[in-house]
Amino acid sequence: MKTVYVGMTADIIHPGIINIVREASIRGEVLVGLLTDSAIARYKRLPYLSYEQRKQVVESLKYVSRVVPQEAWSYVPNLRAYKPDIIIHGDDWKTGILAREREDVYRVMAELGGEVVEIPYTAGINSTAFNESVTSIGTTPDLRLKTLRRLIAAKPVVRIMEAHSGLSGLIIENLEVTGEDGIRRYDGMWSSSLTDSTSKGKPDIEAVDITTRLHDLTQILECTTKPIIYDGDTGGIPEHFVFTVRTLERNGISAVIIEDKTGLKKNSLFGTEVEQRLATVEEFCEKIQAGKKAQVTKDFMIIARLESLIAGESVDDALDRALAYVKAGADGVMIHSKEKSGADIEEFCRRFREEYAEIPIVLVPTTYNRFTERELALWGANIIIYANHMLRSSYPAMYRTARVILENGRSLEADELCMPIREILDLIPGAR
Repeated sequence: MKTVYVGMTADIIHPGIINIVREASIRGEVLVGLLTDSAIARYKRLPYLSYEQRKQVVESLKYVSRVVPQEAWSYVPNLRAYKPDIIIHGDDWKTGILAREREDVYRVMAELGGEVVEIPYTAGINSTAFNESVTSIGTTPDLRLKTLRRLIAAKPVVRIMEAHSGLSGLIIENLEVTGEDGIRRYDGMWSSSLTDSTSKGKPDIEAVDITTRLHDLTQILECTTKPIIYDGDTGGIPEHFVFTVRTLERNGISAVIIEDKTGLKKNSLFGTEVEQRLATVEEFCEKIQAGKKAQVTKDFMIIARLESLIAGESVDDALDRALAYVKAGADGVMIHSKEKSGADIEEFCRRFREEYAEIPIVLVPTTYNRFTERELALWGANIIIYANHMLRSSYPAMYRTARVILENGRSLEADELCMPIREILDLIPGAR
């Protein structure tokens, strides 16, 4: 009996997919190449269902004989590995991002002596509309919580942008641009204590408790679905940090980052060595261990932020601390620096990778921002956080609009600075 290959993501099983699989079964045994999270996330949004969940669904389809992972967006590796007699696909791949893939498939199947069968696109099926419908449903705390670890496993770099309001969260949720490497989007959001307080016109002080912070963060949680990393400052004393971890985890936050310094709250980029007094390794490890014991799921992450370079200490000190924190249970490390060259960050990343190949490294390239995400990934970075850019860009935009109106005594001249109210309403589900 002939083997018929069908590639699919299977995040949504609709009649069009069933039709293709049924047509494949008429021609032979159906071998489904199920795209892994990694294969999908490089080109499209991470699927809502995990690979294992999607595999269970596909295996339950009566026309399917076998399911194998497709580790790449391209069909070619699996076609060469399994050498099917036929590959079947909808004819909608003649244009768009799959057009080049279609050419490669025809070439490889010709080499293998196989056949390519194209099934007419099923009328009335709109995959984009299906995806939009799923997005409008939203998410749950459990699903959101798990997404960050899935992203780290699936993508070379997880791209995180700061959000300080529901509106800024919606921009991060929906914005996409097309580049040479496919569609680019933000993978999640950073809840910064600095931008949260500054957006309210208040100083960034650690005295603000998590209940107050979470009240404001709820505005973002209610209108978005992407994972959130929470800026936990120092985390407070271990007893307080335990409460923080349980509260964040319960609300579906994916991770908390805490920094190993003590004393008066001061932004790292402006603090002096005296103000940025480092916590002892022992006391910070104790805090990490308390937090790990407090969490309920395995999905929540506690990431240790290293302030050694900010406090004037060496890369050696940062590395010693990082290794100790990982042994204490930290799920990842974040390294910060004021140096524009990025040389100290690169050295730390490379040396840390010699010790731990898989532990996530988080970078915040605010000062050394000339490096691209691809370059930072080569250093060993897994997560890139753009920590305050939404807030920093909003102030000059609002200031300019307010000034133009004041100067002219009317708002006509400000029209070109403002987006139409209809477009704003389009951002908000149910507003129109």
